[in-house]
Amino acid sequence: QVQLVESGGGLVQAGGSLRLSCAASGSIGSINTMGWYRQAPGKQRELVASITNSGSTSYADSVKGRFTISRDTAKNTVYLQMNSLKPEDTAVYYCNFNIRVVFSRDGRNYWGQGTQVTVSS
Repeated sequence: QVQLVESGGGLVQAGGSLRLSCAASGSIGSINTMGWYRQAPGKQRELVASITNSGSTSYADSVKGRFTISRDTAKNTVYLQMNSLKPEDTAVYYCNFNIRVVFSRDGRNYWGQGTQVTVSS
């Protein structure tokens, strides 16, 4: 019913930039929150950044001042602009939307397929 498709990962040198995108499609009634998570090898998945339906944003301390989350509500798309990348940012990045599908009352979480970000030193 709902699909999230990510794009934009890749290999970059330390200090470089990447922009991730995640677009939702399907029977979307409303989108509550959009977020980006990441999971490095051997570590738990962690929240990187999120944006609410009112536009409020929050960030993990480790990325504040370097990453920016934004959205295009007309396109049901969220972006993550990542600047000044560090080797410790290397991980698989996943988008997560809380979506209420058409004709349903409550929202639920949907995940993207994940995109690899590798930062070389």
